[in-house]
Amino acid sequence: MKSPICVTNICVTNRKQTASFRIAGLMLVIAPLLLLLGAAGTSVQAQTTPSPADWTQFLRDNMQRWNPYETVLGVNNVSGLKLKWSFTTNDDLGFNEGSSTAVVNGVAYFGSVDNNVYALNASTGAKLWSYMTAGFVDSSPAVVNGVVYIGSDDGNVYALNASTGAVLWSFTTGGRVESSPTVVNGVVYIGSDDDNVYALDARTGKKLWSYLTNSEVNSSTPAVVNGVVYVGSGDNNNSLIALNAGTGAKLWSYAEGSGVADSPAVANGVVYFSDGEGTAHALNASTGASLWAYQNIGGGTPSTPAVANGVVYFSDAGIFALNVTTGTLLWRLRPGATASASPAVANGVVYFGDEEGYQYALNANTGALLWSYFAGGAVGSSPVVVDGIVYGASGPRFYAFGLGAADLFLRIRPSPTPVHQGDLLTYAFPVWNLGPGDAVHEVLNTQVPEGTTLDYVRISGTPGLGTCTTPPYEGTGEIVCHENSAMAPNTTWTVRLIVKVTASKGTVITENAATTADTPDPNLANNTATVSTTVQ
Repeated sequence: MKSPICVTNICVTNRKQTASFRIAGLMLVIAPLLLLLGAAGTSVQAQTTPSPADWTQFLRDNMQRWNPYETVLGVNNVSGLKLKWSFTTNDDLGFNEGSSTAVVNGVAYFGSVDNNVYALNASTGAKLWSYMTAGFVDSSPAVVNGVVYIGSDDGNVYALNASTGAVLWSFTTGGRVESSPTVVNGVVYIGSDDDNVYALDARTGKKLWSYLTNSEVNSSTPAVVNGVVYVGSGDNNNSLIALNAGTGAKLWSYAEGSGVADSPAVANGVVYFSDGEGTAHALNASTGASLWAYQNIGGGTPSTPAVANGVVYFSDAGIFALNVTTGTLLWRLRPGATASASPAVANGVVYFGDEEGYQYALNANTGALLWSYFAGGAVGSSPVVVDGIVYGASGPRFYAFGLGAADLFLRIRPSPTPVHQGDLLTYAFPVWNLGPGDAVHEVLNTQVPEGTTLDYVRISGTPGLGTCTTPPYEGTGEIVCHENSAMAPNTTWTVRLIVKVTASKGTVITENAATTADTPDPNLANNTATVSTTVQ
């Protein structure tokens, strides 16, 4: 794949690329856009294949609380987050690692201290269904293959139909189940207050094996990597335990001396966790040997770390970032309140909440504060980030934050007119953002119109940056231009297409274009344009 050739603000690639929207006429452009808008608001469950960006379980599939597929929110625009919607339950959504969210196929799933498991439309917050258990639901759901797996303080592990909430099976343990399930290769791994770690058949709920620890493991979510289950225990002699995922046999244990406060994260052959004395640890995942330990000044680190791009993030009385290889402190932020919820990392931003009721977004490289929101009650639910939306909870309220809507407005201006065979014809495509929010990742889709050949493409305006994928010089075909950051309200981004007229006198040359962005757009009728020019 060839990279774009850019000279100042002119960018061209000598290859064709299939456009996300094929421009063959006005209706062929606007119909898919309207279909997408309708699907987001009404039939989110029509999707059957989860997006790689979905957050399917507490640790994510990579066991790191890092979403590497997030592209909408980033360092340059996260400050524009606004409350998108909220949903109020009948009681708190958990404190000190309450239920966090799974977002799959446009549905947000979570548990509450009001004993319910909820499923909401992730775009609107409308309730799709709820299922009441006989106890608090502090466990975070895992949603895999159309099934929601979750634990309850009533001692059961439940499997619910993700579309309806109907019970598919339940498994009774001997204690409360506050641990969050991890589902890998058709097996549900989960801890219970009866001191056991369980492996259950995901299809039937049949117990495959259990491992008895010497202390409670209810608050620890197992991390499962390369056939090994890593789980924390309150037992000082077996603070972190590694089990064979197939048999439950113990492979090794690490005796830290003060117990493990929460769930481990695993990345690149290293297990990261924190203990009740305020120490962050890194162990060899194969042997359990200690690689480094960092003593945090100021108290315990009771949450699950997040790992991304060579950095591991721990929350405590604030949050701190360590080098994954050496354990060296890179930065620290102390907002003044304990952050018992686990952090999440996505696209250069780390998100976390604290017990004073604030939700934060920080620059993952520097720790600089980029955004904050006062939610009111203590933030015990760990945030998740999916497709530009941040989900979290405070007190009895579940909420979603997103960038404000942006109203894009497209026109096409041909020049000169009239035009003759052999002339160079310039099409200007100014795109205005009428606001009120930023337009993120603006895209213009157009083509070299029939009766012309490509000369070149130029990008200008505000912010004036971007790249275009085009046919070769003197070629024909589709053109896709990407604005590389975000358009602020009341700014313009302009693409200019210069073509050579090859058509004979009397030919009508018609040009169509459409523009989209990752942010919501309430007025799609402004997003398309067409113009016709007759060769003189």
